[in-house]
Amino acid sequence: MKCTVMLLVALLVRIETTAGSIVVQLDSARAPITTKNFLRYVDAHKYDGASFYRVVRPGNQSPHRPIQVIQGGLDVERFGPYGPIPLEPTSRTGLRNSAGTISIARDKPPNTGSSEFFINMVDDPLLDAQRSPDHFGYAVFGRVVRGMDVARRIHRSHANGQRLAPPVRILRMERI
Repeated sequence: MKCTVMLLVALLVRIETTAGSIVVQLDSARAPITTKNFLRYVDAHKYDGASFYRVVRPGNQSPHRPIQVIQGGLDVERFGPYGPIPLEPTSRTGLRNSAGTISIARDKPPNTGSSEFFINMVDDPLLDAQRSPDHFGYAVFGRVVRGMDVARRIHRSHANGQRLAPPVRILRMERI
């Protein structure tokens, strides 16, 4: 009798910031395109020196779409994106924009995600394809496994509207 052992490798990325470290586990099985995109920025050290620059919380958001996130990414003019990727909607992956998940940010058209990402601070079902007004939503590709306290600290940081003042610097991102 043959016994087959399947080894699952956890894809972990440490986001080291001036506020502390956040570790995310990526879901390459259900969101392979988004995971691969994120890792090419990580592996090329494009996020080193980037920042968390946006916070959405009660009091600074649209009353029609109440969400709570911290958003980070690159200065595209300085670092240049690799280009947009096809959206992996939650309706296809089965993932949800729940508290502690990481998702790719995008512009209004669905296939415009590139280097920007956000961490959901609460369950944000309005960001899922099923509840999003455009029925595409935002692609979840992992979850925070350590450092949610750091994410909450960033979420509570001083902001002018939705802009963190000052932004929280990402010192480095790396696979662990």
